[in-house]
Amino acid sequence: MPQLNATISPGLWRALLDYAERTHEPLAHIVSKALADYLQVTHHTLYQVSTATALVEGIYQGAVRVGTLREHGDLGLGTFENLDGEMVIVDGHFFQVRADGVVRECDDEVLSPFAVVTRFAPEATVTLAQCPDLSHLTSRFDALRHTDNVFFALRVDGHFEYVHARAMCRSQEGVPLVRAAAAQPEFEFRDVEGTLVGFWTPEYARALNIPGYHLHFLSTDRSSGGHLLQCRGTGLRLQLQSEGDYRVALPETEDFLKADLRRDPTADLARAEGEKT
Repeated sequence: MPQLNATISPGLWRALLDYAERTHEPLAHIVSKALADYLQVTHHTLYQVSTATALVEGIYQGAVRVGTLREHGDLGLGTFENLDGEMVIVDGHFFQVRADGVVRECDDEVLSPFAVVTRFAPEATVTLAQCPDLSHLTSRFDALRHTDNVFFALRVDGHFEYVHARAMCRSQEGVPLVRAAAAQPEFEFRDVEGTLVGFWTPEYARALNIPGYHLHFLSTDRSSGGHLLQCRGTGLRLQLQSEGDYRVALPETEDFLKADLRRDPTADLARAEGEKT
């Protein structure tokens, strides 16, 4: 990665430090984003709060405001403080899908313990006339991905004949994700227009994020959604963007700093996130 050395005024340096302290954003990312804006070039950055391992171990305390996440992108997913439902970020709007199925748009003060967001400008788009299941959908994305070694942001729009989704129930801090997910309510939607948003994560990053595909659903009328378990649809438009920069903001909460995060989260993530058989 190229290094940039520059001399700036004391006032600008103080402003830069103040902004970094307020947003918990690395200095290098702030400078890169500012340069990209000034030079009018695309700078795809995946911005993540906390880690998948922390989520598996029950670290659910809110670490960042939705207002801060909004500064980093317009597409993404996550959850909310105390694991209170699913976060779906579509076109810059942040939605919470609660365990009772209710969908609401969030204001800037709502807290999240884990979220992933990016500014979406797709590099590839294809139309899938028929999609019999989720496996077929992900296989088409596999064909669009040019490597297994970088992160990708994904979006799917169209008519879904069937969607199987779930939303996490509010849980106490410290309850492992597998136990919290055991009682998750599941929903089935039929003949609905909607959007899938999410990410593909390389296997080597499994301690940081959920390896493979992770997608959340939101209906066009904003009345239903959740973490995607299965789907079937027609005339689906698939869009993909590779991420050239990956930034993780680690929480400074006491629970995160004292947690034992050495355990491999892969098996627990598969049990908690996948469709029950």
